[in-house]
Amino acid sequence: MLTQTPPQTVAEQLAVQIRRKVIEMSASPNGVHIGGSMSIADLLAVLYAEVLRDPAGVGSSHDRDHLILSKGQASAGLYAVLASTGVIPESELATYAEEDSRLGGHPMKRLPGVDFSTGALGHGLPLGLGVALAGRRFGHDKRAFVILGDGELQEGSNWEAAMAAAHHGVDNLIAIVDRNGWQISGRTDECMSLEPLAGKWAGFGWRVLTVDGHDHEQIRAALTGPVERGRPTVVIADTIKARGVPGLQDTKQSHSATLDERARRAALAVLEGGQA
Repeated sequence: MLTQTPPQTVAEQLAVQIRRKVIEMSASPNGVHIGGSMSIADLLAVLYAEVLRDPAGVGSSHDRDHLILSKGQASAGLYAVLASTGVIPESELATYAEEDSRLGGHPMKRLPGVDFSTGALGHGLPLGLGVALAGRRFGHDKRAFVILGDGELQEGSNWEAAMAAAHHGVDNLIAIVDRNGWQISGRTDECMSLEPLAGKWAGFGWRVLTVDGHDHEQIRAALTGPVERGRPTVVIADTIKARGVPGLQDTKQSHSATLDERARRAALAVLEGGQA
């Protein structure tokens, strides 16, 4: 089991809150995509604590950032960070995946903090490209961050957007790949190999950074460092699916699961012990 020191920074504290809320939401009888939600917890924490400007659009300015969760199945992680940052009530998390709830299995635009409904894989990067291009055209200081699943990259629409973004020199578009190595059918490299993943993006003309997706310093450096003018950026984040969840970490079964009370207690114990 991976270990880490007790949380010190705001982002580290936020990551713990996100994981705790996802674990609590996993009581839902409809199942929670716990694996992919836990693998992006640190990415979300750094983004919301240190990177994004007015991501929920509460201000009146067009000069803001947009986060698009293209891998919409990880909605529980997004809802957890929205609740932790006061965008939605924490009490609403208990309605996850219930009929008429705003918190669906995939994010919907009717929820504050969600700019685009997602879930049909391969749509987020084209949407992010549109946001970034619109910002540039109308003179707005706007950035688009798109979180992609690695299995999602088997969708061709991503590569159409990648080609167009490089062609138009859209340097206010940042793609973040959650490279946890799994998709619903199994290991990504067994279903359809993505390698050389960094080479593919570089071949399309992107600036490519690779980080440990659970190391906040590396994530922070990648997302706040200087932009290469005229080139979009992709951050390939090596992560662990269902990180810190006993019995589910790095497994296919974590793609969607319901945790009983005993399993939730075990996962929370790992989290409180600083091991997730």
